[in-house]
Amino acid sequence: MDTTFFLIGAGGHAKVIIEIIEEMGGRIAGLSDDNKAINSLHDYPVNENAPQDAQIILAIGNNAGRKRLAEEMNNSFGTAIHPKATLSGRCSVGEGTVIMAGATINSSTTIGKHCIINTNASVDHDCVIKDFAHISPNAALAGNVTVGEGAQVGIGSAVMQGICVGDWAIVGAGAVVIEDVPDYAVVVGVPARVIRYTKDQ
Repeated sequence: MDTTFFLIGAGGHAKVIIEIIEEMGGRIAGLSDDNKAINSLHDYPVNENAPQDAQIILAIGNNAGRKRLAEEMNNSFGTAIHPKATLSGRCSVGEGTVIMAGATINSSTTIGKHCIINTNASVDHDCVIKDFAHISPNAALAGNVTVGEGAQVGIGSAVMQGICVGDWAIVGAGAVVIEDVPDYAVVVGVPARVIRYTKDQ
């Protein structure tokens, strides 16, 4: 791969993305971060300017933060997919999305823009993951699951087949989701139940 990347964000999430790009054989031109005290990350310079030919990746774990920056920027966004992730040839992945080691994306699944499919996440056939969503480590989605824009499916959670997780919803760690999750709902438990909303309904 002869692609040059530039990362926005220099925290822990960026550390993982740097190593994915290294494993891909890409080149990292540098990073930028709001914290001007950070000078380097994994030996790459921070608070540099992005070269014109660089593919930008928003290395920010916060879903709303990625959306805000993506809408503000007029750049070409890249994708970072770890070589040890398993992707069906019949799935699609949007720009800006990052897929970590051990993740599995099965047939006919659509992954949107600026998503995070984290370590060892399992996304089965015919799922739709909308823009800015985050599927956390070891989360498992059965077939035909829809995850809404900006939603977060928590670490170690499981979502049964055909379920819809609404926009900007949060599925708590270890939850088992057997019913649709409304927009902006926070659900926890086995089975998962709504405990609150992050926005007035």
